[in-house]
Amino acid sequence: MDVEIIAVGGYNEVGRNMTAVRYGKEIVIFDMGLRLDQIMIHEDAEVENMHSLDLIEMKAIPDDTIMNTVEGSVKAIVCTHGHLDHIGAIPKLAHRYNAPIIGTPYTAKLIEQQIEGEKKFGVSNKVFALNAGSKYRYEISKDLSLEFVNVQHSIIDTAMAVLHTPAGIIVYANDFKLDRTPVLGNPPDFARMRELGREGVLALIIESTNVRLPGRCPSERIAQKLVRDAMTSYEDDKSAIIVSTFSSHIARVKTIAECAHEIGRKPVLLGRSMEKYSSTAEQLKQVSFPETLSMFGNRKTVDRTIRRIMKEGKDKYVPIVTGHQGEPGAILTRLAAGNTPYRLDKGDKVMYSANIIPNPMNFGQRYHQETLLRMKGARIFEGLHVSGHAQREDHYEILNLLNPQHIIPSHGDVDMTGEYMKLAVECGYTLGNDVHILRNGMRLCVTK
Repeated sequence: MDVEIIAVGGYNEVGRNMTAVRYGKEIVIFDMGLRLDQIMIHEDAEVENMHSLDLIEMKAIPDDTIMNTVEGSVKAIVCTHGHLDHIGAIPKLAHRYNAPIIGTPYTAKLIEQQIEGEKKFGVSNKVFALNAGSKYRYEISKDLSLEFVNVQHSIIDTAMAVLHTPAGIIVYANDFKLDRTPVLGNPPDFARMRELGREGVLALIIESTNVRLPGRCPSERIAQKLVRDAMTSYEDDKSAIIVSTFSSHIARVKTIAECAHEIGRKPVLLGRSMEKYSSTAEQLKQVSFPETLSMFGNRKTVDRTIRRIMKEGKDKYVPIVTGHQGEPGAILTRLAAGNTPYRLDKGDKVMYSANIIPNPMNFGQRYHQETLLRMKGARIFEGLHVSGHAQREDHYEILNLLNPQHIIPSHGDVDMTGEYMKLAVECGYTLGNDVHILRNGMRLCVTK
């Protein structure tokens, strides 16, 4: 029996990821994501209160109406990690399917929080936490079973999803990096990937985000050293140090907090998402922070905390804040605009431990933010970052480990998926035969 791949979202763009895999009359959905830049364009968009059809019209979530034409019933919704471009549409779409939602423990907890915050739809799907490792296999049906294979990414508890079918193995790999020396969690399970390659991978659905970049993606240990080098150089400095990074990047937040502690300053997480991601990781015992760390998410509490920092001395604290993309309303954006009790002085240091996500809106917002910071005399540090996405040689290694019969590049526009096609051709695959470029709404049957 054939396996059908349905490209629902994330094949025309980076974001709003969603792929369906059908075997017979049983369907498994992988990811239900949001496209963040589409939400940012509509500044007054309150996603929690919006209807799914309006969000589909905005191209902010996947257009899953194609699923009405697919014969069969959805047996499971599987999410590989907790980034919003992979789980952000679950509150809007999951209730349409009588199926459990499965993710790693941290991912499952974030999904539950997403569902709790939904105001438009009632989502009653059961959420199951599944650990990575072949011994934790989840039986979806008589013919289908699921396992997670541990990988690394810029959020903890990320996995490749492996669907076992009678026709062969389907591997869904959005997103990952091959970090052999991670700051948090275990290295990727290369031994299991090699075993799967021997067992027979029928199809590999794989991100193409950074395949155009040569070499390997650097380890998070490199970012740890960059952050430590920048922060600990100012152990005796009396100026402020403010650091902004991705709130979901728990390994990076941990590094920044530890460096602050090392130089005798108290790390303070400021921002709703900062508090959410880090407190959830702490509750699940997936991270331990210095005992001097505190976190505040509520806006009034944040401003009250900032007043205390100003009163006790900026040199006694390191605020770790949201807003490195220049997002309106984020803490760093408010600091730069003077919309908080925090007062920046000449010589204060603002450190960006995150790259700009490449789209024109982010570049414009970040430029505006940095200009305001420099006008106040702030010293700006950039580049204290490494990516969470595999690069060309990492993908080459994955293809050799898994040896898939078919490759479906995903999570990118046609330039990105086309670049993956070039790599696959280098490795002996042929376009239209065993490497396939899909666009949103397309369907593909793969056979042994």
